[in-house]
Amino acid sequence: MKIRNLENENRKVIKSVDNFHVLEYVKDASVSPMNAADEYFMSQMNVRRRQVVIDLSKDHSAIIQAGAMQWMGGNVQATTGVKGIGDLFGKAIKGAVTKESAVKPEYVGEGCLVLEPTYKYIILEDISKWGAAGMTIEDGMFLACDSNVQSKIVARKNVSSAVLGGEGIFNLSLQGNGVAALESNVPEEELIEIELENDELKIDGNLAVCWSSNLDFTVERTTKTLVGSAVSGEGLVNVYRGTGRVLMCPVAPTDSLFASTNTMAAKAAAKNSNTFGK
Repeated sequence: MKIRNLENENRKVIKSVDNFHVLEYVKDASVSPMNAADEYFMSQMNVRRRQVVIDLSKDHSAIIQAGAMQWMGGNVQATTGVKGIGDLFGKAIKGAVTKESAVKPEYVGEGCLVLEPTYKYIILEDISKWGAAGMTIEDGMFLACDSNVQSKIVARKNVSSAVLGGEGIFNLSLQGNGVAALESNVPEEELIEIELENDELKIDGNLAVCWSSNLDFTVERTTKTLVGSAVSGEGLVNVYRGTGRVLMCPVAPTDSLFASTNTMAAKAAAKNSNTFGK
């Protein structure tokens, strides 16, 4: 099978890691007179549609979020990846505590798999570069990974503090060999990378995108006493201790803004369809 015009002057592959590619709509030409101005200024601010394109082969199959597939070409089949009732129950628990879909379909065969476009930024990470323990990611960021990547649920050590701080108790940890695609509110080139060597990092809020799974991850008070925390005006912080890496956003996540952008785009598409259909 030959695929032509996947890339052109408007769509470019901006990054590739192994068999994973990020296709960016540098200029979205699929617009109407009603939303052309909005799309133009969004593009100038780097708010663009992006898609993950995955090359599948006998050595590389892919696991993706449920509902993320847009189209696939070649001898490609989708499976549930569920190996029985016990496995389904375990996956349901994983999904419930990490804000991810309970069952993530696995696509096998030889061909091409293209995921739905998103206005979020796509980060491609080679999991093997995060060491034997792998990497842990913030809730809701998982988009896809190579099927050679293993996943498990990890919990924070002090559950009570996490609950009081309004943070999630569990996170998804990825390890092994292969690529993972993450959806980020911040472009990869803006992320701050911190390397810890038997040291500690304290972050106010969920600014961390991903971190080495071997780091001790807790939620603690900024001071040793409740009175001290009240006087300082700070409450609970996320603490990472040990030796490893942390990728951190420079600003607070803006999920609501991206949700608003996607909603506006959907409404504009519906409006255009109605207009041109008359």
